[in-house]
Amino acid sequence: MLFCPQCANLLLVTNDGGQIFSCQTCPYQFTINSRLSSRKLLERKEVDDVLGGAKAWENVDSTEATCPKCEHERAYFMQIQIRSADEPSSIFYKCCNDTCEYQWREG
Repeated sequence: MLFCPQCANLLLVTNDGGQIFSCQTCPYQFTINSRLSSRKLLERKEVDDVLGGAKAWENVDSTEATCPKCEHERAYFMQIQIRSADEPSSIFYKCCNDTCEYQWREG
């Protein structure tokens, strides 16, 4: 895509005796003599952890909850309101077993 240097509108390709970029709002024209191409690679944005990452689990309490993966009997938990205010909070769990650390949620 190229834009008009005079009025900043999009230039369209027309075939008036050869290929020409022309502006629809002003008389600007640019004759195409050779193939024009350019490429811009976009950088991907880092994905934020919705639950706050590893630091979110630093100062949480533990409770009696059975891990669905390793069946350990204790898990850390925290409550987060992820839906609208009239909906109940979701409870997120993380297994206390250091080798497992499986995470799941209820609600």
